[in-house]
Amino acid sequence: MGSAIGAALREGGAAVVTTLEGRSERTARLANEAGLECLPDLDAVVAAADVVLSIGPPCEAEAIAAGVAGAAVRVPARPLVADLNAISPATARRIEAALAAHGLELVDGSISGPPSRAAGSTRIYLSGPRAAEVAALPFAGVDVIGVGGEVGTASAVKMSTASVYKGSTALLTQALLAADANGVLEHVLADLGERADGAGLSIARAAAKSGRYVDEMREIAATQASAGLTPALFEAMAEVYSALAERPLARQSPEGVDESVRLDEVLRELADRRRGGADP
Repeated sequence: MGSAIGAALREGGAAVVTTLEGRSERTARLANEAGLECLPDLDAVVAAADVVLSIGPPCEAEAIAAGVAGAAVRVPARPLVADLNAISPATARRIEAALAAHGLELVDGSISGPPSRAAGSTRIYLSGPRAAEVAALPFAGVDVIGVGGEVGTASAVKMSTASVYKGSTALLTQALLAADANGVLEHVLADLGERADGAGLSIARAAAKSGRYVDEMREIAATQASAGLTPALFEAMAEVYSALAERPLARQSPEGVDESVRLDEVLRELADRRRGGADP
């Protein structure tokens, strides 16, 4: 998603830099395909940027912020930092405090929707005292929505929407695996109707991203707990994605998922492991 947002900014006319230091081959490929200018390290990025966007797995959000803060001290520089990760409001506020200790300010943000391929398909929610500065960046084809002046509000939007989008996929996965195990998949699909349309592709794509979804579900659980709700539901969703992350389906890149993949093949691959089958 980070490369896609970078590409949207480039298309809008912004100069975009990044670093591939310590990143995967896939990240390098996506950054090159997006035409992003790659600098040698984070220090160089922080020195060059007016705004630093943090987009990574939820479990790395605080480490990324710490890296930016350290770079800002070494350079020195004072870029505005926008965290666009799928994190709880409490995590966003911890990041805000950690950055403030180094003289940096945070804009809280979250991304909803797939990488932008058509106008309006991707939305960025922003909050915090300086959110308008990030909203003014030229995100071509991306809807930018301000949701208030407090850090944590934009993250709260993500935690609520992701609980529906990704929670529904986890629920569908469990339901169809159970139906298949009981020999009633055909009847269940007929009863669900359009709710199960494209289920094979949805589950396969979720499996490809399941590693980062585990921590996202835990962030959602923490968000719901802070609202006085039980965290148990999304702690269980984290277990669903943790199981998916162990499967060979999880080893492919999201963009490498075969769009013609069949539901029965996906369920068979997942069921083999659950029933004690060996990995191919």
